[in-house]
Amino acid sequence: MLGRAMMFVRFGSAGCGASVSVWGSDGRGQLPTLGVEEEYFLVDAGDGAVREAGSRVLRRARIEVGDLVSGEFSEYQIEGKTPPCSETGELRDHLARVRAAVARAAASEDLRVVASGTPVLGARSPVPLREDPRYAAGVEAYRGLQDGFAFCALQTHVAVPDREAAVLVSNHLRPWLPTLVAIAANSPFRAGRDSGYASWRAVALSRWPIAGPPPFFRDASDYDRLVGRLLDSGAALDEHNLFWDVRPCERLSTVEIRVMDVNAGLEETVAFAVLVRGLVANALERVRRGDPGPTVEEAWLRAAYWRGARDGWPGHGVDLDSGRIVPAADMARRLLARARPALAGREESAWVGTVLERLAREGGGAGRQRSAFARARCLRDVVEDLADHTARVPALSPRTCRAVGDVPHPAGGNVT
Repeated sequence: MLGRAMMFVRFGSAGCGASVSVWGSDGRGQLPTLGVEEEYFLVDAGDGAVREAGSRVLRRARIEVGDLVSGEFSEYQIEGKTPPCSETGELRDHLARVRAAVARAAASEDLRVVASGTPVLGARSPVPLREDPRYAAGVEAYRGLQDGFAFCALQTHVAVPDREAAVLVSNHLRPWLPTLVAIAANSPFRAGRDSGYASWRAVALSRWPIAGPPPFFRDASDYDRLVGRLLDSGAALDEHNLFWDVRPCERLSTVEIRVMDVNAGLEETVAFAVLVRGLVANALERVRRGDPGPTVEEAWLRAAYWRGARDGWPGHGVDLDSGRIVPAADMARRLLARARPALAGREESAWVGTVLERLAREGGGAGRQRSAFARARCLRDVVEDLADHTARVPALSPRTCRAVGDVPHPAGGNVT
């Protein structure tokens, strides 16, 4: 797959923006480390419905991979994560190992693991919460907004020099968030029916006062002032409760991008994470040159979000620069061109381009779900296809086949 350079060239090889050095987390020209967190649903192996088994599956999976798995908001879910990685192959191996471990733990409970932004067959409301005081406080604060809150995301952490850099990098990433929504859209079904959107998860989360695209910030002090007001108003419960789609990670020296639906395909997941790192590295170079980022009007940005969430592949998106409606594939080409200077060589660029070509051709995750449904008009077929695809992982490299002790959090630091 890495050798299919012509596919990449056909998808788009024209440059976009200045070439980067690349200025990474240490300022000396190396790519920043990255890590991934992805959330999964646990479904009955027979009927495909979500099951309250998160805590049980977590205990089993931790025997094998330790802190590379954790609980999630609802008992329908479990989260897998990687340690900080420098290379694409390393990231792929760690994700494959975690997915395989979670699948084995789930199978012991007669369950399967599904990587989808929403539960295809729906979930009861209110969802069964994992025991955690923070989650109980969220239910008290947000009330009816929490009903049916069952969504799974792909979250990518990329190392940055400091918190100030993370805030300014967020400014540069804001215009690209709608395109990331579109290319990773994998949640067309809600409550057992087609929502008409490629990413219903992105639409549903837009109702929260602390979700979606973040505002533009002049610097970290500007960020802190707004966060303080949100805390005073009760819209945010604490600094960790801000669910903006790109944000500084308060515990780690990273910027976290959480805009994308989780995807069943491992190759797509790795490609998305690599693209995000490329965007961050490009943004870091611009920040180093004194560029605070573009000031995109929030209402205009939200309109682009809506269109990206509705259409996904192979629909259309909003070009925030020109105001024109353009094919999603064109937006993806621009995103790839922006990230390309920070990808690790021509082979990685060719591989990412090949993945995007395939997604454009097949309709991405949302298109795959709809195709599975169309074959027999049966939603359980969709769940089964997702579970099969989620479980399809490559053989591991020897370097990842080791015992796990104190596993660091994605991109740096430890889980606390």
